[in-house]
Amino acid sequence: MDNQNLTKWIENIVKGFVLNSDDNTLQDKNNQKAWAEPLVGFSNGADPIFESYKEYVGSFHFTPYEWFHMTFPSISVQPEQLTVISYILPQTDATKSDNRKETLVPSESWARARIFGEEVNVKLRRHLVKNLEAAGYQALAPQLSSEWGRKPSEQYVFASNWSERHAAYAAGLGTFGLCDGLITPKGKAMRTGSVIANFQIPPTVRPYREHHEYCLFFTAGKCKKCIARCPAGALSEAGHDKIKCRSYMHPMTDEYVKTHYHFDGYGCGLCQTGVPCESKIPTVKDVE
Repeated sequence: MDNQNLTKWIENIVKGFVLNSDDNTLQDKNNQKAWAEPLVGFSNGADPIFESYKEYVGSFHFTPYEWFHMTFPSISVQPEQLTVISYILPQTDATKSDNRKETLVPSESWARARIFGEEVNVKLRRHLVKNLEAAGYQALAPQLSSEWGRKPSEQYVFASNWSERHAAYAAGLGTFGLCDGLITPKGKAMRTGSVIANFQIPPTVRPYREHHEYCLFFTAGKCKKCIARCPAGALSEAGHDKIKCRSYMHPMTDEYVKTHYHFDGYGCGLCQTGVPCESKIPTVKDVE
């Protein structure tokens, strides 16, 4: 399969699963879809950005080559022979509308997207790996590996040894906002996933030069709408206080979701909705 056909084939696998699979559901009474049509991007395993994450995220953050070598120790490859497939799963219009109305707790659909929507994401990772393996390519999803884990971070309080958002940033799919969310062409209200595979295709061009390029606070000194949306007081011009954020979600939103929505879950996402970057890359006109 040539590069162009391989790229299109992978995009079709990801988009086809989300658009057509019965697994893409919030598991609510109306069986609403968990995710809208995805975005897909690619980065090369030898991209220097992955080595830079050892500095910016933590020395514990594995490169694509390290993940592949741990998973397939008997297979000899060079970093440049690997491709990282990243995708964005945008929240549906209905879920964004529901959560936009909230000021203290997540809407039911948002909480369902956090729990059952992530189950869809897990199935999509497995589905993509399975299709790649059937076509003769070794592939793995770091998030599904027993080696994946969260780590204490001197700079970021806690992080993980593979960041899905940073993989998406490397693949040209978005830049980070004041609240740490990834602002993509389909907005910040989304989740993301990735798979590392043993083939080489041209990477997606990153249309930005700086990791905050799509955030109006950093580029224009404007907006700060996410600060006002945060019920935990975890956002300020200094950035995202992860301790305050986590302390608000657990146990407060856990208890609320269980009591009011009657399933075990949690969530918030208020800083991802009701803001100019909810569904697109914002412009200064959006806050004037």
